[in-house]
Amino acid sequence: MTRILHVLDHSLPMHSGYTFRTRAILRAQIDKGWEVRGITGRRHSAAGPTEQVVDGLTFHRTPGDPAKGNAVLREWRDLSAHADAIDALVRQWRPDVIHAHSPVLNAMAAQRVAKRHGIPLIYEIRAFWEDAAVGNGAGAENSPRYWLTRQLETRAVRSADAVAVICEGLRGDLVARGIDPAKIIVSPNGVDMTQFGTPAPRDPALTATLGLAGADVVGFIGSFYDYEGLDDLIAAMPQLVRARPQAKLLLVGGGPCEQALREQALASPFNDHIIFVGRVPHDQVEHYYAQIDVLAYPRKAMRLTDLVTPLKPLEAMAQGRLVAASSVGGHRELIEDGVTGTLFAPDDPAAIADALAGLFADRSPWAERGAIARAFVERERNWSSNILRYEPVYQRLLARPVRARVAA
Repeated sequence: MTRILHVLDHSLPMHSGYTFRTRAILRAQIDKGWEVRGITGRRHSAAGPTEQVVDGLTFHRTPGDPAKGNAVLREWRDLSAHADAIDALVRQWRPDVIHAHSPVLNAMAAQRVAKRHGIPLIYEIRAFWEDAAVGNGAGAENSPRYWLTRQLETRAVRSADAVAVICEGLRGDLVARGIDPAKIIVSPNGVDMTQFGTPAPRDPALTATLGLAGADVVGFIGSFYDYEGLDDLIAAMPQLVRARPQAKLLLVGGGPCEQALREQALASPFNDHIIFVGRVPHDQVEHYYAQIDVLAYPRKAMRLTDLVTPLKPLEAMAQGRLVAASSVGGHRELIEDGVTGTLFAPDDPAAIADALAGLFADRSPWAERGAIARAFVERERNWSSNILRYEPVYQRLLARPVRARVAA
């Protein structure tokens, strides 16, 4: 039986798009009949034992807290500790393939071990670390750190036996760097239709509690990062409310920009039309989806959003819900304007308001559009079929001559 070891930044029980994608991959591989485990680095911050079963999945932890001090030395120490933990698990469990997931430090740690033991390595990139840092406000384009991280990423890709990316934008960027296209597969973000395929009914009590009875509800559920463009969505509300007096904005989640967004909303002349819920337990999220008429994703235009496809619009589309999103590259890979959703110009509150007002002005196409969007996800973004993209890569890697192994 094929054994796959996934090298991860963090995992369940932490909740993020990263951990939900990981859960979907591991579950689908188990259903395929493979043995899988994951090992996380020191940035996994949830308390728990060094070996932990969560939601039926087995995870191992790199011991110790994140190193302190100089950023470069800190990351090098964390990388070394992660590599040591991976090595110990490899000697104990004997995986056939190591599947490292971004950020690049995971690939670097995994490559040390894979080379030492002669195990094939696939490196999966969900976003370029340097661009993610810019998007999160932790870095700047064209800085020395950005350049260094980009060089490390390119080197890790060249050293891996195979590379997976989540979208065509990332693949195109790697090909432009001179990476052989035959080395790269696209394994797009997907949805577990058994989890998201059946939308929950609207809870009248929750509707009343939130003050949404009779409202045209626009909503966002996710993390509040600057690149999500929620400030533009709030800025669009005065124009939208003037066109649709019953319009309300429901924001569910939290993150680095939450306080600034709350202050912006308080200063809005239509503050009473903007509702912050905060973070909610994951098993309650579907009840908030059910309160929303149109899911809005107003991502700003930048390298991160042009290259990377998000997960949240797919989850909404899987439920047959209406989506409206900015026309950045990552959204254009998922949403066909006027067919599976509505696209509007990024960084433009007036364009957001116009698009949303137009949707609420005519609800007659909503049911058909929702059905088409759901069919697209079920056909092309369903994890039960997405997982098949890995199988030929694993088989090809396992068919190669075994590299020299060190004594166990």
